[in-house]
Amino acid sequence: MKETLLKIREEALSQIRATDADLEAIRIRYLGKKGELTAVLRGMGQLTPEERPVVGQIANEVREAIEAELTARAEEQKAAELDARLVKEKVDVTVPGTPALVGHVHPIARIQREMEEIFIGMGFDIVEGPEVEYDYYNFQALNIPPDHPARDTQDTFYISENILLRTQTSSVQARTMETRKPPIRIVSPGRVYRSDAVDATHSPLFHQMEGLVIDKGVTMGNLKGALEMFAQTMFGAETKVRFRPHHFPFTEPSAEVDVSCFACGGKGCRLCKGEGWIEILGAGMVHPNVLTMGGIDPEEYSGFAFGMGIERIAMLKYHIDDMRHLYENDVRFLTQF
Repeated sequence: MKETLLKIREEALSQIRATDADLEAIRIRYLGKKGELTAVLRGMGQLTPEERPVVGQIANEVREAIEAELTARAEEQKAAELDARLVKEKVDVTVPGTPALVGHVHPIARIQREMEEIFIGMGFDIVEGPEVEYDYYNFQALNIPPDHPARDTQDTFYISENILLRTQTSSVQARTMETRKPPIRIVSPGRVYRSDAVDATHSPLFHQMEGLVIDKGVTMGNLKGALEMFAQTMFGAETKVRFRPHHFPFTEPSAEVDVSCFACGGKGCRLCKGEGWIEILGAGMVHPNVLTMGGIDPEEYSGFAFGMGIERIAMLKYHIDDMRHLYENDVRFLTQF
């Protein structure tokens, strides 16, 4: 039995040291429950009491030798695998890396930020509101009852009879009047929705910025001054503002507001279609009914409101001739701004 144990040791060590040794298979073959060394140890019961200690010691030495060689060989294989991997995955740190693509601020977002900065500079607060709105705040609180013809031009997407996607950010003005006491000076930018077909100047989704000022003694002169400041900051110091009479249900009197063409200085060009003026927004003095529904006494306070499309301002400033370009996310287009 002693010779058998020594033979097992020599065979096991020889196999472990082989270049392509399968260490786990060798461990199972010699040290497993049905391994050769285990089988020899089970036959120790046939030995005499004097032989058992001697054979047992040799068996332990054989087991320890095989286990030690397996451990050492496993470390060698692990180190060899790591070296091979390092060679295979070698990185040349001197090679230029892949440049990171830097995004661009979207022209709509750029113009909105610029507009917000202008009005913040004039003391306005930025106030936002829900895009999914009640009919009351979107229409009724703005002096547009259910049977008013103005609803036809602001046809929108209804979620229920009383809940809709807002057609204008004026709904934020109505909400603000309920929660704030005068003086109020806010602008409300955001997405709005109308049931319009998509073309070069229309979209069912677009962006607006509307403003509201309420205080004692507010006049059309204050409105004109604020809009002149905005137009000259946005389009240039030489820009002039023109008011044309108009009708809006929530303001009285109301006006369409034009600016002198900043491309030709009012002489007439392709941008202004030869007129020298460009329409940019609607405005007017807040209707007494709107003040009353907002919980503000029209006998004590007055105010003005205005609203403009952010896309329209962006198209004018950047000379974009088709609104659809702003929504197509074409990188070739967006990287120009």
